[in-house]
Amino acid sequence: MNAAAYFSRQAQTLVGSLGRLAAHPFASLMTIGVIAIALALPLCLELLLQNATAVTSNWNEAFELSVYLDKAVGAARAEAIARELQARGDVATVRLVTAAQALAEFRASSGFGEALDALTDNPLPNTLIVTPSPAASSPEGTAMLKTAIGAIPNVATVQLDTEWVQRLVALLDLLRGIVQLTAGLLAVGVILVIGNTIRLDIQNRRDEIEVMKLVGATDGFARRPFLWSGIWYGVGGGVFAVALVGITVGILAGPADRLAGLYGSAFHLAGLDARTILATVLGAALLGWIGSWLAATQHIRAINPR
Repeated sequence: MNAAAYFSRQAQTLVGSLGRLAAHPFASLMTIGVIAIALALPLCLELLLQNATAVTSNWNEAFELSVYLDKAVGAARAEAIARELQARGDVATVRLVTAAQALAEFRASSGFGEALDALTDNPLPNTLIVTPSPAASSPEGTAMLKTAIGAIPNVATVQLDTEWVQRLVALLDLLRGIVQLTAGLLAVGVILVIGNTIRLDIQNRRDEIEVMKLVGATDGFARRPFLWSGIWYGVGGGVFAVALVGITVGILAGPADRLAGLYGSAFHLAGLDARTILATVLGAALLGWIGSWLAATQHIRAINPR
């Protein structure tokens, strides 16, 4: 068989298998719906992780070190230390909060104004708020910067708390592992669903397959339309899964934007990109082919003409 005849036969089988699915729309849509739900769940979870990562991607850049100076250090020395830190390559910004400013902020926010009036002097020190540069915005980089700042004369304490970021990263890694495990299990489920559907289709067309074998058809020839049916099931499930995720994003986008606005954030819930959509549809088609090949190979081989 030459190449033209081969591809022509494949095209006929492709269209014929699609026609068989269209001839039983309810059963076909039920199968495609099950596949779509199984694929949409890990897609939604992965999209949740991607959006969570986008929200937290700039948090490392928000690492700040609170540098508390000795109580005896005056404003001039505090400004000199601020200039010294600003000249460092691993420091993005330095903000000086004088003892008077700190006391005024505390008075305004604490509600202890009258009690503070009883103080004879200001107990708060001059403080520097240091933001690391993007290159140093990591737990390791900020830890090194903390050590360097702590060695500067007249620096009493350098406070840095990155444990919450490390916990967040560990939590996201755990969730990513759960998503991958869930996706793997559901992929096996899709293969089983398609395989069982193809098995039932083979049983319904058993007489047709027996006749094909009587006139000399090989198992591969008899298997071909079922492989295309499995691929169509996968493609249909993948397309519907993408549509379900898109609907979900559309429903949640408004509430997510309002929540972000309350925190003064410009975050916008992102949907699936073109690469992910293409990978989902092609991956679903591959799962459909695997499920149909396993079922068709086993059950067609077992059919022997009488």
